[in-house]
Amino acid sequence: MMGRTIITCALTGGGALGRTSGAVPVTPAHIAADAIGAARAGAAIVHIHVRDPQTGAPSMELAYYREVVERIRTSGVDVVLNLTTGIGARFIPGEPDPLVPAPGSTLTTPEVRIRHVLDLRPEICTLDVATMNFGGHVIINTPAHLSRMAALARQAGAKPELEIFDLGGIDLARRMIAQGEIDAPAMFQLCLGIPGGAPATPEVMLAMRRELPGDALWSGFGIAAGSFPMVAQAFLLGGHVRVGLEDNLYLEKGILAPDNAALVEKAAAIIRSLGGTPATPDEARALLGLRKQQERAA
Repeated sequence: MMGRTIITCALTGGGALGRTSGAVPVTPAHIAADAIGAARAGAAIVHIHVRDPQTGAPSMELAYYREVVERIRTSGVDVVLNLTTGIGARFIPGEPDPLVPAPGSTLTTPEVRIRHVLDLRPEICTLDVATMNFGGHVIINTPAHLSRMAALARQAGAKPELEIFDLGGIDLARRMIAQGEIDAPAMFQLCLGIPGGAPATPEVMLAMRRELPGDALWSGFGIAAGSFPMVAQAFLLGGHVRVGLEDNLYLEKGILAPDNAALVEKAAAIIRSLGGTPATPDEARALLGLRKQQERAA
């Protein structure tokens, strides 16, 4: 597998809908179609959020996840599924009492945040190792909640992708690995450029990579204008890469991406130009120690 680089495509995200672009998928059918297109363009993994089909708002509705997953699994196109568990961590202090959540808060229990993973049994699910300012609000992931979610992910047979937003998150993740809550070698995703988190710069990515466990499997990305520079940086540092309309709406300055597949194609071209080869889904499974969903169900 030397020289194989995994491309993850983050299809739609859990933030506000990108109103400057009509390409961000909203309905389950559109999200699944974009996942299939991204896989055909070279993505080995698709990272999946769902949205309310009527409003475009982020959703935790199990039926939407089920429709997206079933459409992909019955499409005949092979791709590794990575379902988010990040939704359900937002807290906005209310006024006048900050202990009372304001409208827009989603903070809920680990069981609610991971129920779609238990139901649908993807090969990967995210685990946001972060309590931090996130744009205009706060996301809360306490050690106790992370421990419970890690246990439920293990029950579902899903490998946690540890989403890391700053150096402190790596320290907490290392402690969870040492305590046996996360199996080694662990899978890390370095998430850079989010307001409130670590910036998307070469120096920061290098510093974070140096703090990872020696056997870590890792990927990294930057948002917005940092997206494609961080593709090159992650590759040069020996990591895997992520792109997608969750992170970045543009192919280049002033030119909107028509779909997720176009972003994957550009990432694949960058990797090839630097001497690498995008991994197939089965190569990604071998690198990450995954078994296909049907094999785990047998």
